[in-house]
Amino acid sequence: MAPASTRPTSRDVARAAGVSQAAVSLVLGDKWRGRVAEATAERVRRAASELGYRPNLAARNLRLGRTRTVLLVVPALTTEFFAGVYTGAARVAAEHGFGVVLYPSPEGVGPARNPFASAQAALDGVIASSMAADALTAIRGEALPLVMLDSDPEGSLGAATVNLDIADGVRQVAGHLLGLGHRRFLHLAADVPSWTFEVRARELAARVGAVPGGSVRTVRAPISIEDARAATEAALTAPGPRPTALVCDDDKLAAGAYKALRRLGLRVPDDMSVTGLDDLALATAIDPELTTVRLDAELFGERGMRALLAVLDGRTPEGGDIPVELVVRGSTGPPRAS
Repeated sequence: MAPASTRPTSRDVARAAGVSQAAVSLVLGDKWRGRVAEATAERVRRAASELGYRPNLAARNLRLGRTRTVLLVVPALTTEFFAGVYTGAARVAAEHGFGVVLYPSPEGVGPARNPFASAQAALDGVIASSMAADALTAIRGEALPLVMLDSDPEGSLGAATVNLDIADGVRQVAGHLLGLGHRRFLHLAADVPSWTFEVRARELAARVGAVPGGSVRTVRAPISIEDARAATEAALTAPGPRPTALVCDDDKLAAGAYKALRRLGLRVPDDMSVTGLDDLALATAIDPELTTVRLDAELFGERGMRALLAVLDGRTPEGGDIPVELVVRGSTGPPRAS
């Protein structure tokens, strides 16, 4: 008999039940029907329970070629948004016995080294933001199931895509500002080659352009406060009529725009209304608090993980974009009368 401190094995279960190890594997793997008598299966289960037997999942996974590990590839973690995506994905993964490895792509975009000696051996699947898509070539190749986040459903690399309804978020922003009376817009766009930012630019131009007298001027900046400040300052000191509303692709860009406006002696929202997109903690840390679009990052991560689990199981993932919500705060108001 094995010492009390030794973990019981399938051989111990087989000996206690008076059956072969093969029969134990069939019963505990729930593949016994038609191959093992029901009374024998019950005897195996009872023996396993009495011995406190737990299968060696690591060894079993190696035999099955499954490690129950998923890679989440995101841009460099410069905001809490992608931390929320990870939290949501990891929560759903844990419910299904999976682990999630977080891999921030260097500099947010561009090629990344494979963090594993062999991705195919180490992973069951990948969830990736389109902002980090270039990192996939080294990590994934064409070998692993892939779910894309924030990605064009028509041209996605993945077996499934999960998107927030960013287009509707921009429509809500534009509708709010147009309703206040704004017609001259400055779009502070993220200088990142990504589908999600292309959608923001396209929707803003379409909505504002449909209104008589509506115009949008676009300037681009990397997603950093200092770059946003410099781009905003340059745009607002250029010749021509000054815009009355500044639409930012990201709350961090909006914070940089605030700095530029203060340097120029302009007040928010009296001289310039400003909007963001994300609803980061930053949105309520700046003064006045920022009108922005709330994105549910954790739900985004949850939906991404559920989609990958569906792909792994051969099921069709849940469809439909995740709704977003405009949160109106103190940074927007009617334009000053000319």
